[in-house]
Amino acid sequence: MEIKFRTIKVNGKSLVEEFIDSLPQKDRNKLLEVMQKTQEKGIDIAIRMKWVKKLSDNLYELRSQQSNNIQRVIYFHLYELETGSNYILTHGYTKKTRTIPKSEIERGIRIRDDFLGQPSDVLNEIFRKWKDGDRHV
Repeated sequence: MEIKFRTIKVNGKSLVEEFIDSLPQKDRNKLLEVMQKTQEKGIDIAIRMKWVKKLSDNLYELRSQQSNNIQRVIYFHLYELETGSNYILTHGYTKKTRTIPKSEIERGIRIRDDFLGQPSDVLNEIFRKWKDGDRHV
């Protein structure tokens, strides 16, 4: 099954793209490599390779580490009839503690719920754009 990572805008900006752009080049490259490998190899292999981890009900993280720098990107899964499986990236953060900060999980849940709670005509327009090949809405 093809993996389609998609970014969404929160208050007019993509939190994921801003996060990735803010990273040092080596960290950015490593994170993008993990995303690319996950898209190419699939979720089952990504789980075995520990590139992804389930955080809660329909909330996951992409995991990347470059030296001591640990990067995470939170995402959720959305299946839509026309576009198939979509993996929606909510935001990213640099992990600095052993445990996942509860605030990052809550932020991912809030972004996911806000996205899914939009009126059906707004969601249908997003799905149409995805079907037309736009991965960033």
